[in-house]
Amino acid sequence: MSEKSLPRAVVLVSGGMDSAVTIALAREQGYRVYALSVAYGQRHSSELAASARVSSMLGAVEHKTVTVDLRSIGGSALTADIDVPLDAVDNTDIPVTYVPARNTIMLSIALGWAEVLGSSDIWCGVNAVDYSGYPDCRPAFIEAFETLANVATKAGVEGAGMRIHAPLMRMGKADIAREGRRLGIDFSATVSCYNADSEGRACGHCDACRLRAQGFRDAGLPDPTRYV
Repeated sequence: MSEKSLPRAVVLVSGGMDSAVTIALAREQGYRVYALSVAYGQRHSSELAASARVSSMLGAVEHKTVTVDLRSIGGSALTADIDVPLDAVDNTDIPVTYVPARNTIMLSIALGWAEVLGSSDIWCGVNAVDYSGYPDCRPAFIEAFETLANVATKAGVEGAGMRIHAPLMRMGKADIAREGRRLGIDFSATVSCYNADSEGRACGHCDACRLRAQGFRDAGLPDPTRYV
């Protein structure tokens, strides 16, 4: 089968390790990847630079960045003048790094692009094991959005239907790190930190950094993250 005859998939890419593994898995399963990132007003542009770098590195056919101004409504430490918690103790509350409606908006944009491309498949790297407790990273959200996609689009009503793939949903960070090693991913090219500097170097103290570092430790793998 030629490359051009492979089915197309839109893959949401944030520049972090989870979305890198998601791209590689979609490619491994025989999809042509159309990578989508969203500039939503996040704290640092290095995340978007990493998204472009990772998409190219992992063989995406195209990488598109769409701009949505979530900073205009704020409500998150990533989109407003609210400090990112450092070395915070884990609790059951949804943290201030949660961005209201972010994944709903990103998946909606991906859904639109998938329709334009004639794709029935959207992939995202959400995870409900080692994560910060965001409600839009849970199985119930993904299942509900897939139901919405199939009643809200021409492709869903008249076409082949839409599928939302979340292959990392039940994987811990150590499992994701091991899967990345199996797939040959250079995680040093990724940026996960909520407080990364302009060069993409991680703070090592925010929730995202601590989960990522623990994942590499638990997997028995060296941490390739570039720290400040």
